[in-house]
Amino acid sequence: MFLSGVVQAVAAMAFWFVEVGGRYAGFWPVPGWPLLTLFPASALHALLIGCGVFPFFVFGFILTAGPRWQGAGELPQRDYVPAFILLAGGWLLIWAALLLPQLLVAGLALAMGGWSAVALTLTRLASHRASQREHIACVAVAAWLGVAGLGAFAVFAAGGAMAWLRLGIALAVWGFLLPVFLTVAHRMLPFFTSSAVRGYVVHRPAWALRVLLGASLAHGALSFSELPTWPADLPAMLVAGRLTWLWWSRTAMANRMLSVLHVAFAWLAPAFGLSALQSLLREVMPGFLGQAPLHALTLGFFASMMLGMVSRVTLGHSGRPVAADDVMWRAFLMMQSAAVLRVVSELPAMPGRYPLMWLSALLWLGAFALWAWRYAPAYWRPREDGEAG
Repeated sequence: MFLSGVVQAVAAMAFWFVEVGGRYAGFWPVPGWPLLTLFPASALHALLIGCGVFPFFVFGFILTAGPRWQGAGELPQRDYVPAFILLAGGWLLIWAALLLPQLLVAGLALAMGGWSAVALTLTRLASHRASQREHIACVAVAAWLGVAGLGAFAVFAAGGAMAWLRLGIALAVWGFLLPVFLTVAHRMLPFFTSSAVRGYVVHRPAWALRVLLGASLAHGALSFSELPTWPADLPAMLVAGRLTWLWWSRTAMANRMLSVLHVAFAWLAPAFGLSALQSLLREVMPGFLGQAPLHALTLGFFASMMLGMVSRVTLGHSGRPVAADDVMWRAFLMMQSAAVLRVVSELPAMPGRYPLMWLSALLWLGAFALWAWRYAPAYWRPREDGEAG
């Protein structure tokens, strides 16, 4: 799952880098992909990132960590190999659809099959007897909402109305990705910090997670209905800010691996704050922040948290010390620069907006390519400590 996620991340951002440079910044001729005459480039970008990059990393992580949360032991290959084959095969068809658009719906259907297989496994894990089942249950529900989101994309691809595209994006971001990232951060960030910082007190308030999950679902429903989202955004901003402060540790920030996770989570409150501000001013300045709130969430929180979590898991499962080296740290700083530039590019009357978008895409691509050069070989090499795996 992780190796496919790496390939997807580099390919998806390379595609978007070329598209932004040609279609928006005018640096070169716009590529003539046949699919983009039927499926808008921005919609394909949302599909590729939201449903084609993050899920591979999410599933690779949760199918490893989820059974441990439940004390269920490692999963047998039948619980993840067929799902992976369907997912990978589906995305191969989706990429081929750039030239042969008639393959798009079939590719989405295959990917839905693989995604559903993962959701079934997670549902079974959530029913396993354990002292705490809330986290895995939340991830399982989110996985099914992700299946529904991919289905909405498929209906749009088959000729459905624009509302299906909007529903697909809402479910992918607010029904699947944000609930999963919130749940994993709530479970793992205090745990990781306590394992490295002596005397650190673990705070994991259940009410905070429930408020944030409710706010995420409410935001998705309100945005899809084209209603103001600030009633969901403001409470989420306050709770996310509270957790950021509650989990922060000066000692942890001296540890690069931990600081990546804490900085990533710190993006969440500003992302909700920007969204609330845009919603409150929608009548007098409609859309004045553009996609800034969304990219503060997706680039600032999701991509940064993914980089930290995947690095940690990759190092641990390849038998190497769990510590951020210079390559990972540079990739993370490049990712932060990409997020800041992408948010700034959406500010009102910002000169050179599209070149900034292009530069953000370049930094994202460079960050992940650098990270992949250093870490991806761990997925096909034997463990460095000589143990099985």
